[in-house]
Order: sequence, then structure tokens, then C-alpha cells
Amino acid sequence: MKIWVDADACPVVIKDILFRAAERTRLELTLVANRSVRTPPSPYINMLQVTAGFDVADNEIVRRLGVGDLVITGDIPLAAEVIEKGGNALSPRGELYSADSIKSRLGMRDFLDNLRASGVDTGGPPALSQSDRNTFANQLDKLLAKNTATTLRGR
Repeated sequence: MKIWVDADACPVVIKDILFRAAERTRLELTLVANRSVRTPPSPYINMLQVTAGFDVADNEIVRRLGVGDLVITGDIPLAAEVIEKGGNALSPRGELYSADSIKSRLGMRDFLDNLRASGVDTGGPPALSQSDRNTFANQLDKLLAKNTATTLRGR
């Protein structure tokens, strides 16, 4: 398993949790963004800077994604592509997207996009709370533990 981060919009506190997890588990973590993102020195943590442009980082993540890899993103269309390709997608708030849940999430996203296009102010998401951080960390730990157990069984 590799961990890919849609890093342009990923909150710093979530990146910090991911940095610690990469060190602890010795899994490869790659942040993908169209601008440089500061990372701690580590053999497990990489930064991949892509050119600016619509969905360039998303497309690069999907291109490099392997079956069973984990992608951290709040981008619903990217999460849908990840699931379709056999990966796992986790939001910075700790929501693990599934084949079932992503369909309703895409529908809601499209509905809100239509509202915004017609001039309705739908507001943005609330600030990341301590509860969100804890949910993310707990969900990440579950996924990493499951990966470790699978890896050990495969040996």
C-alpha cells in the first residue's frame, strides 16, 4: 500500500498526522500538488509537484495509483475515480468513501454545484474540528492496521 495525498487543499494538521503515520508504518507517502509543499526529511515521505491546471494533480494521482493504495482527498470526483480503480479514498474529515456512498456524494455535489451556478450561496464546509481530526486519525489507523494484517498474512 502507498498513500497519496491530494495536497493542495489538505489541512496542515492532517498532513502532520500522515507524516507521523508514514514514519511509524514505513509506508511510502506522496503529497501531490501544483505548488511546493513542505515535508519533513524522511525516506518514506515524498513531494511530487505537478504543473498548475485543472485536475492535473488529481489525474497524476489516478495515473500512479495501484490497487489497494490509499488516497487522502476531499475531492469527490477524485475519490470516485480512486474507488473505480481499486484504491481506497479517505477524506480529511475521516470519511472512508465506498462504492455505495460515493454515488450519493457525487449526486449531492452536483446538486450543490447547480445551486451555486444559479446564484444560491451554499456556504463552505465548517472548519476542521478536533473531532474531525480524531475521526481521521482513527480511520487512518484502522486502514493501516488492516493493511499490516494483510501484509503479514501474505508472507
